[in-house]
Amino acid sequence: MDIQLIKNKYEAALSGLARNTTRVYGYENPVLTEGGIYPGVWLESGPLEGLIYGRFFPVVAKANHEVFFHHQREDGYLPYRVSLENSRDFPLGSSQIQMVVPIAKTALETAEQIGDEAFLEFAYQACVRWDRWLDRHRNTRGTGLCEAFCEYDTGHDNSPRFAGVPKKCPNDDASICPQEGKLPYLAPDLSATVYGGRVALSKMAAHLGKQAEAEMWKESSETLRQRIIQYCYDPEDACFYDVDADNNFIRIRGDALIRVLCEHIVEQPMFEQIYTRHIKNPKAFWTPYPFPSIAADDPTFVRNLPQNSWGGASQALTALRAPRWLEHYGKLADLNYLMERWVEAILKAPDFMQQMNPWTGTFSTSEGYSPTMCVFIDFVDRLGILPTEIAGV
Repeated sequence: MDIQLIKNKYEAALSGLARNTTRVYGYENPVLTEGGIYPGVWLESGPLEGLIYGRFFPVVAKANHEVFFHHQREDGYLPYRVSLENSRDFPLGSSQIQMVVPIAKTALETAEQIGDEAFLEFAYQACVRWDRWLDRHRNTRGTGLCEAFCEYDTGHDNSPRFAGVPKKCPNDDASICPQEGKLPYLAPDLSATVYGGRVALSKMAAHLGKQAEAEMWKESSETLRQRIIQYCYDPEDACFYDVDADNNFIRIRGDALIRVLCEHIVEQPMFEQIYTRHIKNPKAFWTPYPFPSIAADDPTFVRNLPQNSWGGASQALTALRAPRWLEHYGKLADLNYLMERWVEAILKAPDFMQQMNPWTGTFSTSEGYSPTMCVFIDFVDRLGILPTEIAGV
């Protein structure tokens, strides 16, 4: 690879992240926003992006969590989006939950990164209230799992996973399930997010000297882990699926499976089965530029790859999360391959965009997109391509 070209792109990524760091509604400190066509900061992705950019500016890592805690409602609900400072229409999103990487987990990592005990306590209390809100409002079937009420709950815009399902909840109220289709779904990925949050809460509580609470969260997380496998895993397919209101699997192999792995739900033997059959399968998820948002051999794969499509395109957000599970399961060589392919593709792209063709590496959708900038700096740093004094880490 051309080191000068990589250095220039790296500096462009840092400049773009600086431009995307700005004030949002009702919060005094600048935060790293999503960029591109997404004005604001999203619960789904903002905390993780802040954590990565926080290597350079720790204050941003903290702010990208505090902005959600600051706007938490009294009932515990966290807004799925906080719009830009000058927004007038719906500055706090409330029509879905839209979560992926647990905010409790990235908050814990941020607290460890910056060594801030007060922030850890603040984050712990906020994330406890959020877990309780989810349990009250997204466990209507009494399984203990977290339910999906709409397409935007998981951020899977335009995905066949939610074909025929409303995009958001009625009256912009994430506690109301639409009376359409066979909702609510038992969602393995949303449930995995809750699980990962509880694992983090247990560690937070232990660090804060709350031993009884730490044990409670540990037991609660393990119960949930077992139930995710019980309800959502099909051993014949070696895959996790949504379960509709009639208790039938919705057999679409999408990156919800990857999100379950991201939270380390399965132990190594089960992981190896899933990994061999689906993830490392070049006909499914191991395309030349991994990972497509729907398995390439799934009948629902959207082959024309439209803009903002979680129906097939390889998404930067999925790549950004990849080290969080590939390292855990010991797939370091495959992680390096994935990172090299993404760096290669981003170098060729005219801008930092959201998604790419999983076969050609051609990018599209939303220039100036923060997650892709974070992917580039994170992957270049992990690969050790640039000397430390150039990379700035």
